[in-house]
Amino acid sequence: MNRRFALTALAAAALVHALPAGAAAPQVVVFKSPSCGCCAAWVDHLKANGFVVTVTDVADTSGPRKLASVPAHLGSCHTARVAGYAIEGHVPASDIHRLLKERPDAIGLSVPGMPAGSPGMELPGGDRDPFDVLLVDRLGATRVWSRYA
Repeated sequence: MNRRFALTALAAAALVHALPAGAAAPQVVVFKSPSCGCCAAWVDHLKANGFVVTVTDVADTSGPRKLASVPAHLGSCHTARVAGYAIEGHVPASDIHRLLKERPDAIGLSVPGMPAGSPGMELPGGDRDPFDVLLVDRLGATRVWSRYA
């Protein structure tokens, strides 16, 4: 991991943890490829659902994923941080809001891969693949948090 990335990631994590209690809008830091359109669409989905989003473009998202303790097999095209949690992939905003309300002892949430119809991966005509949002525990094990058919 290069030093510049590590410093950027640490600064972003500090920003997220420095929010005052009762802040009006949850702040999300997203690490994504600068050329990824589906990632940009997911960021728009978060903004439309009440999140304040800061985007950090990176050449390789495996560094932020590893720093966030998300197992590689749960990876997707972007990694985000919110209130100490990792958000991996095209997780719906409603699931992130639920995570922040329930505050489970976990690494965060993941939607592995890039399922069609997930936020940011919408298709013309509304076609979609079923997908699960997974809660990733502190040991890297998962359980289904939400299911989308």
